[in-house]
Amino acid sequence: MKNSPSELKVSVEVSAETTALVYPASSSPLATLILGHGAGAGQRSAFMVSMSRALAALGIDVVTFNFLYTEQQRRIPDRAPVLEACYRSVIEAVRREVESARARLFIGGKSMGGRIATQVAAADRDLPVAGLILLGYPLHPPGRPDQRRDRHLPSVGRPMLFVQGSRDGFGTPAELSPVLAPLDQKATLHVVDGGDHSFKLSR
Repeated sequence: MKNSPSELKVSVEVSAETTALVYPASSSPLATLILGHGAGAGQRSAFMVSMSRALAALGIDVVTFNFLYTEQQRRIPDRAPVLEACYRSVIEAVRREVESARARLFIGGKSMGGRIATQVAAADRDLPVAGLILLGYPLHPPGRPDQRRDRHLPSVGRPMLFVQGSRDGFGTPAELSPVLAPLDQKATLHVVDGGDHSFKLSR
């Protein structure tokens, strides 16, 4: 099958192993993008697979992976330190194994995966990451706008692209815009008009 991914086994800092999928670029790769999945669905979900294949067709090596709780078939996400350790281990493995990642590497993900990517980047300004791609950033849990997850964003220190559906229950563009405004040129917001948290359009 065209754009069929290859598997990459990743040893994680917390003495475990997870699986990553490498979707090779359809032409000479411009960069590598690592995408972490959301809390409720793993790397083989329809969203992650279709997004990865579409980006690979544009000339980007795309790597997805399972957080450990998904790899171990558990339903409840691990605490942030374990999620972050898994993401860091994937970055290290990808930089070793994927040639284009050593030239230019972007990280990000869907919902929770994107949030963890920002936390990893914010914690290490020396991490060799050119920028972040955040698909449906979970600014707050649905119906709880007071529980915001944005305090660390000014510390990311790299360009960030936020792709947000206009109907996203985890944070609308109107809610996200004032959060990103102080970040100046480090943050760009792209709105999927009519899209929900997974960019599905209303009928």
